[in-house]
Amino acid sequence: MSGPTTGTVGVVVMAYGTPATPDDVEPYYTHIRRGRPPTPEQLADLRRRYDALGGTSTLAARTADQVARLTGALEERAPGRFEVALGQKHAAPFIEDGVADLVARGVSHVVGLVLAPHYSAFSVGQYQERVAEALEGTGVATTPILQWHDLPAYRSFLKQAVADGLAPLPERTKVVFTAHSLPERVLAGDPYPDQLWASASAVAEAAGLDRWAGWSMAWQSAGATPEPWRGPDILEVIRDLAETGRADAILVCPQGFVADHLEVAYDLDIEAQAVADEVGLAFARTRVLNDDAAVFAALADRVLEEAPT
Repeated sequence: MSGPTTGTVGVVVMAYGTPATPDDVEPYYTHIRRGRPPTPEQLADLRRRYDALGGTSTLAARTADQVARLTGALEERAPGRFEVALGQKHAAPFIEDGVADLVARGVSHVVGLVLAPHYSAFSVGQYQERVAEALEGTGVATTPILQWHDLPAYRSFLKQAVADGLAPLPERTKVVFTAHSLPERVLAGDPYPDQLWASASAVAEAAGLDRWAGWSMAWQSAGATPEPWRGPDILEVIRDLAETGRADAILVCPQGFVADHLEVAYDLDIEAQAVADEVGLAFARTRVLNDDAAVFAALADRVLEEAPT
């Protein structure tokens, strides 16, 4: 980029949020349910999952590391030009808090970056809408980064993670790329499934995986609601793969997740692992992004591209 800047640019880095302590689990779950407290059974189930991970998720620490990594990468590229704040969907500091913090610091513009590579109006779109709403009446404009699954650095990270994950596994290993399921009603016309297919296809090709025998896609972590959610679910895929006898192992690449948290550390490392053990398949999952320096350098470059000159 060239030319003078219009002032300090704010970057609100957005994440889902997680309970900070075991005591925060119930208000967190209530916030997810839009103010409706969970039933005792629902709360007990979520507490059980967090208890299996030591009481809370590692997401808060991982998110803090990611914000620090992006802040450092931006400072290296443009010293003093960017102010960075965290804003979360379901836990403090909320998105509105992050935006207010940036406005208080006197930024002239806000770039919105969600820590999710693939766009869905139901997820990334809602985050960005909250940024725009929080800026109403401030005179500060915003530029949303809607997706970044196509960053070569991110796809290279996934490709290497797949290669490393396959190395110790049997020759007949199926790689399954997963992402968070969403209700079918919100996916009509939404780019989320197509973007997930595009990134999985690109990574599989780079890793040299055979389309039919070598890899496939699945979904995970569907909500506990009566409406249909997109499938097939990864647990069903594991059982079906064992039943066909076409593989000796499964390697899950959770391409839709960028940090170690409940959906990875419990839904895959504990729940999916247990199903694989039950049906006699070797099981592993690839590492996730966390604060990988190369990818966050690329994200900093994307922010620079989107920031006003």
